[in-house]
Amino acid sequence: MPLQNRVLPTGEIVALPLRGLFTGNRGIIHDPETKTLLARRWSSKAWIICVCEFQGRRRDVMATRSWTELFFLDEATAMAAGHRPCFYCRRPAATAFAAAWARAHHSPHERQPRASAKEIDAVLHQQRLQDGAPRRHPLPAALPALPDGAMVLAPTSGTSFVIVQGRALQWHSDGYRPASPIDAAELQLLTPPATLRALAAGYRPVLHPSAGADR
Repeated sequence: MPLQNRVLPTGEIVALPLRGLFTGNRGIIHDPETKTLLARRWSSKAWIICVCEFQGRRRDVMATRSWTELFFLDEATAMAAGHRPCFYCRRPAATAFAAAWARAHHSPHERQPRASAKEIDAVLHQQRLQDGAPRRHPLPAALPALPDGAMVLAPTSGTSFVIVQGRALQWHSDGYRPASPIDAAELQLLTPPATLRALAAGYRPVLHPSAGADR
């Protein structure tokens, strides 16, 4: 039986046998004796995206009362769920994201070259949750105008899509597939608006290879 540790673009955590390209966490949200999730779905405002192996080390999943290992298809999926790059194991990516965040959110007259993790976490925490549940946002622009890596939801079907070069690809647990025609009028934005602005300001998230051979 697979553990309940795979994160969907909507932020839900489900049991799937496939882990994906990245791991990460939201703090300690599991019981190490049973390797099952607790009722809460986060215990820290720092929701991060980590590499699955760091300096030759791989963690034994849910084995101790340390942070709960979660898994994501790719970085776009993790960002849609409200996570951001880890400053410890993914420092170059985190620094690039913080710089893009600053370009998107800070005044050009400010001398701060990049945003702090504390600032990013505070904004994302407000934007990813509403009354304890995953928050949805209005679509800010037509699909072709959204930056690569943005993710949207068709709420009627519960289907998620990633935007790549102006076109929508349907999310599946093992990768992306071409999407059938969708009604853009019903779509909601999954990626937090602040993260969306960082993507528009130049941050390029790591996408699953199925999103395009050129990435």
